[in-house]
Amino acid sequence: MQKKQDINIVWFRNDLRTTDQKSLHEACQQDNKVLGVYCFDPKHFEMTQYGFKKTEKYRAKFLIESVQQLSSNLEDLNIRLLVNFDSPKHVFEKLAQEYKINSVFFQKEWTNEEKKVEEEVKSVLPETEFVDHYDQFLFHPDDVPYDDFSQVPEVYTQFRKKCEKQSQVREALEKPAKRPDDNLFKIDSEIPDLIDLGLEEFEVDDRTAFPFQGGEDEAWKRLQHYFWDTKKLQYYKKTRNGLLGKDYSSKFSAWLANGSISPVSIYHEVKKFEKEVKKNQDTYWLIFELIWRDYFKYISLKHGNTIFKLEGVSNRTLDWGKSDKAFSQWVNGNTPEPFVNANMIEIRETGFMSNRGRQNVNSYWAKEWKQDWRIGAAYFEAMLVDYDVHSNWGNWMYNSGVGNDPRDRKFNIKSQADRYDANGKYQRTWLQDTLF
Repeated sequence: MQKKQDINIVWFRNDLRTTDQKSLHEACQQDNKVLGVYCFDPKHFEMTQYGFKKTEKYRAKFLIESVQQLSSNLEDLNIRLLVNFDSPKHVFEKLAQEYKINSVFFQKEWTNEEKKVEEEVKSVLPETEFVDHYDQFLFHPDDVPYDDFSQVPEVYTQFRKKCEKQSQVREALEKPAKRPDDNLFKIDSEIPDLIDLGLEEFEVDDRTAFPFQGGEDEAWKRLQHYFWDTKKLQYYKKTRNGLLGKDYSSKFSAWLANGSISPVSIYHEVKKFEKEVKKNQDTYWLIFELIWRDYFKYISLKHGNTIFKLEGVSNRTLDWGKSDKAFSQWVNGNTPEPFVNANMIEIRETGFMSNRGRQNVNSYWAKEWKQDWRIGAAYFEAMLVDYDVHSNWGNWMYNSGVGNDPRDRKFNIKSQADRYDANGKYQRTWLQDTLF
């Protein structure tokens, strides 16, 4: 019987990059051959109880593009990426029949669905070493000023100030050196398209504020444009509440969400910009937003699956509705509020919505109509190209009165429209011939 070849695997999930990638870096420190694995898990493309898929076409397309670019960038390092439209458990089970898998390196996740998949994979590889890393933070969990996650405060400002004072952002890891040529062993790999995933092909709407493609190279192109070519970073805080166009904000969120670029890399580029071009409140504000992103991850680590419960992390019992008619009106932009309608049509047609829009449509759904906030969060999960489990569910709790907003704000939609769309251009763009 032929002896199985020893390999180490980098299991990619939401860390689809080669630069500042801890799992890839560690795997490449060892002598064994290295194989990358990415699974398009069929569970992520099933219908939800609400009548839409868990992942709809916009995020799926961005993900496909990201995986294609990861595969290409790994190939440049003489590392193959095995891609299958199959459950991770089945993929690893089949690999174990052909190879001796010594170690699996992967990014640490802690929410329920991700942990369940991890346990399934471990169950079919009982003799394999699993090496996980926290690799999606700005401030690494080992470096924050809390002995354990239970000490993370319920107010963002307290968290931010303490971390800014007592924590250091680590240096970004370089891309690994190219592996020997014999590392490129033959595997059967196929990246699915939208049709394979049960979704439909589509043309990008020319009105979109997010006309970008997925992938590590695209993320760095965007950074080059926003920081160095146009120097828009120096105006970030002033323009970030915009509604139209690609440059009112950094638009990094989608690449951050699937890990095509790390927050650590962005942070150090901001610091370089501040040193070489300009340092002001605007440049700081991008770091401020990266810390917000961290904060929702720490709240998730602290509270676990409570972030998915109706009462939220504040454990508030409120009277929530669950109207199919209300949901249909909301998602199709048929509410009495034109500003809400414009935003909901934008996400339906593009998979993107501004930060300002997200807060308003969330507040309207949860605080005006008092509908189950989790339905709105699930819809955003399906539709948003930049869906991140911690930020999405954390923000939905926050804006629905069951999260970390100490003031429990409710948005005045008309006032918000007058302030941020004073000339009505945004609403006209998305409502077109509709009178408002």
